[in-house]
Amino acid sequence: MPSVLRNNPVDLLVIGGGVNGVGVARDAAGRGLSVVLCEKGDLAEGTSSRSGKYIHGGLRYLEYYEFRLVREALIEREVVLEVAPHLTWPLQLVLPHSPEQRPRWLIRLGLFLYDHLGGRKRIPATRALDLRSAPEGTMLREAFTRAFAYWDVWVDDARLVVLNAVDAARRGAEILPRTECLSARRDGEIWHASLKDAETGVLRDIQARAIVNTAGPWVEKVLGNVAGVNAKRSVRLVKGSHIILKRWWQGDHGYVLQAHDKRLIFVNPYFDDLALVGTTDIPFDGRPEDVAIDRGETDYLLAILNRYFKTTLDPSDVVASFSGVRPLYDDDTAKGASAVTRDYELEIDGGNGRAPILSAFGGKLTTYRKLSEHSLEKLAAWFPQMGPAWTASAPLAGGAIENADFEAWLNDFRAARPWLPADLAHHYGRCYGSEAAEMLGEAKSLADLGRHFGALFYEREAKWLIAREWARSAEDILTRRTKHGLFLTEAEQAAFQEWLRLDAVA
Repeated sequence: MPSVLRNNPVDLLVIGGGVNGVGVARDAAGRGLSVVLCEKGDLAEGTSSRSGKYIHGGLRYLEYYEFRLVREALIEREVVLEVAPHLTWPLQLVLPHSPEQRPRWLIRLGLFLYDHLGGRKRIPATRALDLRSAPEGTMLREAFTRAFAYWDVWVDDARLVVLNAVDAARRGAEILPRTECLSARRDGEIWHASLKDAETGVLRDIQARAIVNTAGPWVEKVLGNVAGVNAKRSVRLVKGSHIILKRWWQGDHGYVLQAHDKRLIFVNPYFDDLALVGTTDIPFDGRPEDVAIDRGETDYLLAILNRYFKTTLDPSDVVASFSGVRPLYDDDTAKGASAVTRDYELEIDGGNGRAPILSAFGGKLTTYRKLSEHSLEKLAAWFPQMGPAWTASAPLAGGAIENADFEAWLNDFRAARPWLPADLAHHYGRCYGSEAAEMLGEAKSLADLGRHFGALFYEREAKWLIAREWARSAEDILTRRTKHGLFLTEAEQAAFQEWLRLDAVA
């Protein structure tokens, strides 16, 4: 999607194209502000595409008395189900009781609060399970006889980011992936920033009335090295790794397992026959760009699975893995990585004739929309013309689905295209929602979709991603905007890379 910088000065320069950055850009553009967002890599390339894929309240946070955070997050579950029904759906999670760890009464109390803190509407209530007779207990070891089943919301994290950016652009924001902010100098009520296009090397100067720093793991680097501002707050970097395996249980439910260190490990159904397992929680002091899973993390996750399940799993069963660095707000009170708050803090440097820079420390995928609202509330004094909050009820790109009923929409979508295989229709629906018809255009057969790269991947979709979603590389397309990379052979991926190099713009 091409972008041309607006005339200077713009209202906001947003630095960072993760979920918080695109959330701020979308919200601000919808309030009538002029916005430029720059991201040194691809959208969602860092933390925001390497999450556990949940919009969730954070059951474990209740142990740390973070009731405000949990309530806000639980409310957001309902919001995202309404505005992005193609990207999200309720997922049942089975929590086997492990008597030597948290007592059963404590878990029940926590789940009671979880059911009632957030104004639950679309999400079913918690229920108790007897694993000796319930089908969810079939693959669990006999030592586990009782469980609770509760619900959270699954989300395609990378697409959540990209579709926020798409909607921001439609509302007038300039979205500039692969564009690094090299420096920002404050001159009274205006910031002067220098941006560099990573593909062309071209430098661009931009003026902005305010900067929003949503650089995630790089938030302190942007403040100090780019803007020359001393931060009063800081983040602790924590590595979280996931492994992907072939699924070994029947059913659409997942599991939540209590580890010996009190962490909760999520075991989720992933596509038709895969399982996504994570996450670890390890202090990290390297470059976020270099994060990768290590053997100790793989062994840690497998050991937990083997404690609970009858099926024995080893490293050879791991199909793929990924790691991300979470920038958690450092409140100077928590000792272990697992105890660090998942809440966020916003810091403004400016005022009294000095242009503001607002920086976001911490946060999580679930609360990105509220973080965006709160950021603009803090900047309201500089933008009295700014409109009111609006994102709680406005569908994301592809989310204009009647009654947020994805299954009813999908049935109609398929009925209008009997030539489209069910699995392919489902893929297009989940990725593009109400805009899938526009993506398909006048296609009347599979042949009309162009070259078939393998699995569910056709040329028509690749060209849409390049034209509409800023995709450039094979990784942009196969790993973030879709997950086709999990299902293509090495030869098929290489052939796609060659097509991308030679024929993508044809």
